[in-house]
Amino acid sequence: MMWDGYSGHSAGWEGWLMLMFMIVVAVAAVVAVVYFVRHFAQPQAAQTNFAPPHAAQVVAPSVAAPAAESPQDILRRRYAAGEIEREEYLQKLGDL
Repeated sequence: MMWDGYSGHSAGWEGWLMLMFMIVVAVAAVVAVVYFVRHFAQPQAAQTNFAPPHAAQVVAPSVAAPAAESPQDILRRRYAAGEIEREEYLQKLGDL
């Protein structure tokens, strides 16, 4: 019988390569199943308007937040309310 150098056993790295390939295929299959289940389990309304499922639960505030006043606006309001005198108003306006 001639010796061909192959004893039927893996030389080492081929076995590891096959194991890694099997792990990659298994992980890809799990990811694909999870993707398809999540994609087809969404409600029809969310799919038609391309909004994420949680977007329908977000409620917009009914009262708009007041715009931030500039320092000059605050100074004018205080002068108009009589909290500060004209001289103080002009001096602070010059400082700003």
